[in-house]
Amino acid sequence: MFITGIEEGLFPHENSMNDRDGLEEERRLMYVAITRARKRLYLSHSQTRMLHGQTRYNLRSRFLDELPEESLKWITPKSAGVAARAGRSGLDFTSNSGASNAYPSGYRSQFGTDYSKLTAPLVPHRQELVGHRFRLGQKVFHAKFGEGTVQLLEGSGDDARAQINFPRHGVKWLALAVAKLTAVP
Repeated sequence: MFITGIEEGLFPHENSMNDRDGLEEERRLMYVAITRARKRLYLSHSQTRMLHGQTRYNLRSRFLDELPEESLKWITPKSAGVAARAGRSGLDFTSNSGASNAYPSGYRSQFGTDYSKLTAPLVPHRQELVGHRFRLGQKVFHAKFGEGTVQLLEGSGDDARAQINFPRHGVKWLALAVAKLTAVP
């Protein structure tokens, strides 16, 4: 069984992320999807996705971080960032009950029948990136999009991204490890 698109803003959907009940409903949907897998479960997310004509840089869903680490086998290294994975499909991992490892590297899961541990407490979504060179409301310059204003910062390290409003091009999500942004004095 495959569950794809496990990214913040997609699963859980952005409309549910500001509402605790909506987020809990999305978490229940994830639980139901996981418990339907019989032998193997593949979960994946994409670092970049074309959505409504715009390239979006995605963070993996908080739901992946809530799964017990000992139950997962990462096929693509979990710690690789946006720059390291440019052009690739992102993280994939597999869940399996007793099958042989068909992959030379990664992290395979051995889910049992007790899924109660999957209902982890609500994890707050990070709205600001601590210790980064940019701040909310700051003016920045991008070679393609021009001058814009930082509206939101998320993630850390190679997975950090910023939502920037460019007056001529609209709102864009940019991966900070890849985008060449300069602060406007």
